[in-house]
Amino acid sequence: MTTTQLIIRADFLLEALPYIQKYRGETFVVKYGGSFMDSKDPEERESVARDITFLEAVGINPVVVHGGGKAITRALKEADIETRFVNGMRLTDKQTMNVVERVLSYEVNPRIVEEISRFGGKAKGFTGTRILKCRKKLLPGEGGKAVDVGFVGEVTDVDTTQILECIANNITPVLSPTASDEEGNFYNCNADIAAAQVAIALKARRLVFMSDVPGLMRDLSDPTSLIPRVHVSEVEELKRRGIIEAGMIPKMDSAVEAIEAGVEKVSLVDGRMPHSVMLEIFTHAGVGTELVV
Repeated sequence: MTTTQLIIRADFLLEALPYIQKYRGETFVVKYGGSFMDSKDPEERESVARDITFLEAVGINPVVVHGGGKAITRALKEADIETRFVNGMRLTDKQTMNVVERVLSYEVNPRIVEEISRFGGKAKGFTGTRILKCRKKLLPGEGGKAVDVGFVGEVTDVDTTQILECIANNITPVLSPTASDEEGNFYNCNADIAAAQVAIALKARRLVFMSDVPGLMRDLSDPTSLIPRVHVSEVEELKRRGIIEAGMIPKMDSAVEAIEAGVEKVSLVDGRMPHSVMLEIFTHAGVGTELVV
């Protein structure tokens, strides 16, 4: 490594210093999702684990809520179970839900815990059904008639006891986005919404959404059209103009709810970019879109 490269690294640490000092002891919720979770390139997958470990090492309390939609689709195909979507939501019968819980809570979740541990971090996995409570989510249909998509839930409550216990012991909790209702039935939940509800319950300082896009784009085909900052008051107009659409709608709606509940800032970053979490949090410019009051 050349002297110039070493100086660049030192400059990054100096730029990060005031942010480390500002956020020490604070809780950050990171939603870990996107196709990069299934990447065959270990560097791409491990980049997130390294960033989480770094947060932990500098005194920030990371809490991870992960997705795993592609892994679920693959497992359903292997089990010869048809994947169907209604208004963008996976139609989830009992058989499908059994696969969802197995994949998210007992395959994806332990893998993330293992990756964090491999880099010297301390992590503990939780199936969301132990932490998250929900009600059945009904989608709006034609003529105002509700559409039942099965075991798809909407998070209504977060039991923070075990999460706070982990934080007190400098352990990173890793949660799958499944939840249970009052009768003990298991449901699949939108990971973005689950992460936002966890951030609200924990009174987190920051919420970071990782996905397969650089952030909120004016034009998905134009990488230079990234919107670096959005104010809560601008969200409805961006929806009306079609800039916030499809899967970005529940993400931004949950981000707005988190901001209005006291979360200082919500960031949308591209998980495919190496160390995007660190670059967003510890540099002046950031790398994604931030939602603020």
